Amino acid sequence: MKPEIVIIGSGMGGATLAASLAPTGVQIVMLERGDYMRASPECRDDDAIFKRGFFRSEEQWLTPSGAGFSPGNFYYVGGNTKFYGGVMLRYRAEDFAEMQHLGGTSPAWPLSYTDFAPWYDKAEALFDVRGHAGEDPTDPIRAGAYPFPAVPDEASIADVRARLRRAGVSPASLPLAVDIEHWLKGGDDSWDGHPDTTGAKRDAQSVGIAKAKQYENFTLITGAMVTRLQADSKQRITEIHYEKDGEFHTLKPKIAILSAGAVNSAALLLRSANDAHPTGLANSSDLVGRRFMNHNCTALMAINPLRLNTAIYQKTLYFNDFYLKGGPNNSPLGNMQLLGKITTPILRSQARIPTRVADWITRHSVDWYAMSEDLPSLESRVTVKGDQIVLDWKRSNWESHEALVAQAKKVMRKAGYPILLSRAFDRATPSHQCGTAVFGTDPKASVLDLHCRAHDHPNLFVVDASFLPNSAAVNPALTIAAQALRVAEHIKHKDLKE
Repeated sequence: MKPEIVIIGSGMGGATLAASLAPTGVQIVMLERGDYMRASPECRDDDAIFKRGFFRSEEQWLTPSGAGFSPGNFYYVGGNTKFYGGVMLRYRAEDFAEMQHLGGTSPAWPLSYTDFAPWYDKAEALFDVRGHAGEDPTDPIRAGAYPFPAVPDEASIADVRARLRRAGVSPASLPLAVDIEHWLKGGDDSWDGHPDTTGAKRDAQSVGIAKAKQYENFTLITGAMVTRLQADSKQRITEIHYEKDGEFHTLKPKIAILSAGAVNSAALLLRSANDAHPTGLANSSDLVGRRFMNHNCTALMAINPLRLNTAIYQKTLYFNDFYLKGGPNNSPLGNMQLLGKITTPILRSQARIPTRVADWITRHSVDWYAMSEDLPSLESRVTVKGDQIVLDWKRSNWESHEALVAQAKKVMRKAGYPILLSRAFDRATPSHQCGTAVFGTDPKASVLDLHCRAHDHPNLFVVDASFLPNSAAVNPALTIAAQALRVAEHIKHKDLKE
């Protein structure tokens, strides 16, 4: 087999790219280390998912001290999107410019929002995003309406929306890649954190891979663990080595596309070091693996003892009143959005409390996700120790996150929720990992060019969250998909014609 294009990884970036490139007719092979998600009772079992970790990999990463931890990654066709919340928010226009935070500076993109907006339009159309434009004052300018109307609030959440308005904030409908009618046919629960095998959640597999598989020139190989890339004297990637079922294989593509996720993509480049590239491939800038970012996040349960929350899926609202302002010196703080409804098994997986107490809390709680920007740092990085991944996450801008949670609690109390429980996420919860192979115009200050091509290797692209120069404070899925479409268009009109 001698494909023209090899894509490593089937998550949001790789799958979206494949969907765009497959109609060209060129031979494309995608290598995915996992397998297809199979329908099973565990897909809707909160205890299996959140307590027993039924779907989680047994993989261990290391801290700098050598301690092992489970990173919470999922290896299936579709990658982590099999478990994502379906949120497809655009970066705000201001996120493309330099922004000052309490903890430091968020760097500007090498592109403007205006440059990028058409690709957001295309990504929303591809993923059938449901939303309602204009409710959020921070909404960036867009060409038109969402492809579908917003997922409706349940009765309890409609009441929350009204209470938030009276409390002085501007609740808006979350843009969601979820066919809610289809989802609810499978049971009364939330899609947030739950794997989907029905196509109701529009994820990388149900959209990108499904579209690519309509073309005979696209081949997906599962259970394929890529071990290293090899470059020739002209710096072109000539070989991709992978292991499947205990046997070793080599592919020799014209174009190599890496989309294994921000940590794994960086680790693969570093593991591919050789005499000509002693610090790893694509790493003349010494930035591969550096500038790792992982959103600062907290789960917040707002409780009113006199009011029951009867919501099933819950996750339809967000507010950005503190996104661009609201902190000390009116500094930006972050995003507040609903979680999928926390149930008793989910709560008990995180806290040792009696079932009866957990039942009472979850019946009366409205469950929120507070998200703030983690700022890039050269010392926050991914390295490798043999085959082991070492993650040294230097959490930043925590003061902004604490201020966001404090502001959110004030809003919740004003909205009628006097009891507030909160817990920050730790390194074992993958909260939008990004930034390990940033794009830019200067080869000394970036790993990739403006079309995610490695500065050092003319036929290597990295199309996942690695390219992001900042993490902003919104879910990155739509931005990754939009960039993948943009890169695919460039490849079609330039690289495939050379």
